Amino acid sequence: MKLALKIAWRFLTSSKGQTILIILGIAIGVSVQVFIGSLIAGLQQSLIDTAVGRSSQITIRPVNRDDRIPDYEAIITKVKATEPEINSISPVVDSSAFILANDSTYPTLLRGLQFDTADGIYRINEGILEGKLPTGDQVMLGKEFMDEAKLKVGDTISLVTASGTKRDVTVSGIFDLGVANLNKNWALSEMGLVQSIFDLGDQVTSIESQVSDVFTADVVGANIQKVVPSSLKVENWKDLNASLLSGLNGQSISSLMIQVFVLVSVVLGIASVLAISVAQKSRQLGILKAMGIRDRIASLIFLLQGFILGIFGAILGVGFGLGLAVAFTKFALNPDGTPVIDLFIDPQFIAISALVALAAATLAALIPARSSSRLEPIEVIRNG
Repeated sequence: MKLALKIAWRFLTSSKGQTILIILGIAIGVSVQVFIGSLIAGLQQSLIDTAVGRSSQITIRPVNRDDRIPDYEAIITKVKATEPEINSISPVVDSSAFILANDSTYPTLLRGLQFDTADGIYRINEGILEGKLPTGDQVMLGKEFMDEAKLKVGDTISLVTASGTKRDVTVSGIFDLGVANLNKNWALSEMGLVQSIFDLGDQVTSIESQVSDVFTADVVGANIQKVVPSSLKVENWKDLNASLLSGLNGQSISSLMIQVFVLVSVVLGIASVLAISVAQKSRQLGILKAMGIRDRIASLIFLLQGFILGIFGAILGVGFGLGLAVAFTKFALNPDGTPVIDLFIDPQFIAISALVALAAATLAALIPARSSSRLEPIEVIRNG
């Protein structure tokens, strides 16, 4: 092993230009893998965060639309005990209403929340632009609605139900949840206010939750369905966003195909160059075999060359790939100066890419290694 390593290193250093070109070829392949993989992962993460990152991923609601959930606390306790994947769960009271402000009427979805638990889903505290969370007869409105209605924190507005019930409330703050539609149509308050206005007692309209891994929402939802009453149904974001899920799967497949083709090109390049190296070094190999080097050692020389090339190429490629990813987020910017796609670095993916490249480089050396083992020393030396 030690002798084979010395000879392999000597062969590589004797043709430095050729060695550097091979290493650069491997590095470019690895950098493309890391860059494309990180880019796709960042895009997927951004899409998921926009679509379901600040919303309910699993929702429990009555089968009949007009029904309510009276024993929601017991259900929440049971769900928590059943599914450890649930990391945030909160009761919600939703109902449509109208807002009367500055002699104008606006439709709205009045959402009564338990802010201490709902914050784990909607990250409301992060989205407060001005003011504070509502308490008592207060509501918090989105920035788009506040601009349209020409309101400010501290103003008094009226909430009116379809049955004619009217309640004057104060605007406690302004929120931005990152989605213009939500900012324009949601009015947030404590659960008690909505229950009081719509005479719901201690009932809620739904129970919302998020899971540790968003892609397991369908499985977790199916498990929850088994433990909740039959009068309730469990919905998950994957079933409600089939087109988004299809797009994400398409991106993943495209990324994988690109990486496979890059890997194939790297393997063929290494195999062809090392095969030429066998021809170039055949006289030296013949002399070494005549001196007693076994076929196994001769083959090992080229396998070690592939391994060494793979190590240097993988390290350099990871550096190039991360540099490209960082540069992309610095130069590809939105009009507001934020990156078009946020940088997402997955250490596990990068490690796998490097290991795959290393394995590919080593395996690519099998063909020249096999050729070297078949060399007949007498014929090689005689024919020079």
